[in-house]
Amino acid sequence: MSRLSPDNEELARTIIGRYPRSRSALIPLLHVAQEQEGWVSRDAMAHIAELLGITPAEVLGTCSFYGMFKLEPVGRYVVGVCTNISCLLLGGEELLEHCEARLGVKAGATTDDGMFTLEDVECIAACTDAPCLQVNYRYFLNITHDQVDALFDDLRAGRRTDEVPVHGTLTRVRQHVAPERWSGHGAEGLPLPPGQAR
Repeated sequence: MSRLSPDNEELARTIIGRYPRSRSALIPLLHVAQEQEGWVSRDAMAHIAELLGITPAEVLGTCSFYGMFKLEPVGRYVVGVCTNISCLLLGGEELLEHCEARLGVKAGATTDDGMFTLEDVECIAACTDAPCLQVNYRYFLNITHDQVDALFDDLRAGRRTDEVPVHGTLTRVRQHVAPERWSGHGAEGLPLPPGQAR
């Protein structure tokens, strides 16, 4: 467990500067923390609270609300198998059972080598392409048991890293915002009304 690294603290301060109210940067900073460790530790939450001038409880409240943020270590690849109605009707439960057998863990657990965490998830909004799953929030649609086996083999062998980065990686390209678009300025670079400036 650790606080944000010096580079990530600098990035966090840059992100905070983009918002008229610093607490608005909370979710982006949680993503920075999760990208650093693959999950959001209590130490990282405390550090984020310090940077934003809020309490660690406020950070935890937001972090624990969203399923995308993990409060405990997870595998390099988080596999979410949808078992909601469309996927259920088209083999989602069987797909989950196949994944459990293939990985040797039940949903909610991580493989001994730390490679995969398996989750039984609610609708992932790909109902027309059921059954489906996500690996680190990247979609695999109309997937068969054989395709799942090939996917797991590829990930274990280090293939498909261009398609599925390690857990916690939100995007491969960091957003760059021109300073004139940061806090204290509206969308057109004009000053915000007095009540909205930081």
